[in-house]
Amino acid sequence: MGCVLSELGLGWGASSVQEEAAPPDPMLALSQEEVRLLRDSWRLIQDDISKVGVIMFVRLFETHPECKNVFFLFRDVDDLQRLRASKELRTHGLRVMSFVEKSVARVDHPEHLEQLALELGKSHYRYNAPPKYYQYIGTEFMSAVQPILKEKWTPEVENIWQRLFTYISNVMQRGYHEEEMRKAEEKNRHRSQNAV
Repeated sequence: MGCVLSELGLGWGASSVQEEAAPPDPMLALSQEEVRLLRDSWRLIQDDISKVGVIMFVRLFETHPECKNVFFLFRDVDDLQRLRASKELRTHGLRVMSFVEKSVARVDHPEHLEQLALELGKSHYRYNAPPKYYQYIGTEFMSAVQPILKEKWTPEVENIWQRLFTYISNVMQRGYHEEEMRKAEEKNRHRSQNAV
């Protein structure tokens, strides 16, 4: 399930590195109590991860229809009912939920969480999916899980999830830009070698 945003008119040359610099990474410093609340809420969500993944992406496409262009398989599907029933959307939603699960498991191992998010950002460069849209996933995830958690969705729990997704988004942006710069350097090296 590749991603592509080339139709959005975003530049993919070396200049886009300067135009869209990743923000600095905030430290994800969660207290032991916050880690417990995050994991407790995740345990309640786990039974519905397939449903959450689909709801999250359908909401994303409803609130930000331009994001649908990122996904080869969904860009031409205008019927939301058909999208909700899509096996491919369910599969991609589960893939994202798996990433969230891995992130929750690594919150008390910051170097592992950082590496996970960094690699995801690099892979999104290879899919041509720029950082502009990363932040939307956290927002839609939280909207999807709030009804599942009901009274357990407190301002504190919301804040913890928001901080986690902000951190992941920022590190993904850094990974995206690192991969973009690496590819630009590789391309320049290749040009130099061919010029000789």
